[in-house]
Amino acid sequence: MKENDLLFLEQFTNSSTYPLLNQDSQNYKTLIKNLQSDLNKKGCAVLKGFIKPKWHAQIENEGELVAPLAYYKQETVNAYNVPLNSDLPEDHPAKITMQRENAFVAKDLIPETDIIHRLYNNELFSRFLANCFNYEKLYQLADPLAGLCVNVLNPGCSHPWHYDINEFTVSLLTKKPEAGGNFRYSPGIRTPGNENLSEVKNILLNGDNPHNQVTDLSLEVGDLQLFKGRYSLHQVSPVKGEEQRHTAIFAYTLEPGVIGGVERTKQLFGRALEAHEIAEREKVRADELLD
Repeated sequence: MKENDLLFLEQFTNSSTYPLLNQDSQNYKTLIKNLQSDLNKKGCAVLKGFIKPKWHAQIENEGELVAPLAYYKQETVNAYNVPLNSDLPEDHPAKITMQRENAFVAKDLIPETDIIHRLYNNELFSRFLANCFNYEKLYQLADPLAGLCVNVLNPGCSHPWHYDINEFTVSLLTKKPEAGGNFRYSPGIRTPGNENLSEVKNILLNGDNPHNQVTDLSLEVGDLQLFKGRYSLHQVSPVKGEEQRHTAIFAYTLEPGVIGGVERTKQLFGRALEAHEIAEREKVRADELLD
């Protein structure tokens, strides 16, 4: 552990409520127990005000500076982010299409001095996350573009239903819109051994109107969200008003070397690197679920 990791957390995070600085303390163990309970029961846990209020303006400003670098492309997609002409049965949920209107700023475009980048590289933070998800160790998603990114949603835009390529994600809201932009999800709708196609199809056809299978969540700037996105179908509802919605997304996996596929990477960032071509051939993945 680097000394700067401690200094960073003390300066920028709400350490009185979230005692990451002393991970041997009883308060820390109680925090972990509560977060694990939320994750087990709901597939999601939120640390309200994780970033101190005095830094909210800075994380918002840093997001606004990189937002113009986001890759924008409106296109027709499916929840699995596989080609629309994939050889699947006609009644498969992947045949249900949606419009994707959001944009992402890739990791290689986010300055390493930005708060979100420093947080992503913080060893105490990653150890804390491993504790939350009850794993011995977490690995940063090895994807050079998707490991850390900023999701940008313009007014009127939404993020359609999808799964994450990694077992879970960690996100931080850095800019809240005037209205809308709520996070909606269906916890644990599939498992590594069961795609649960009938229930997924029901969500895709009816999930825009929240019901007992869909949880609707409103986040504030500085809130840290832990989410099991590999197995929970999720979306962001349309943004309303004049302001964008920005979210920093921190991606981790249980296995080292996991990198996204070429097709999905191009959908999100408009480009793919040699690393993605290699990963496509070698298929370094944690499961065999349809992506």
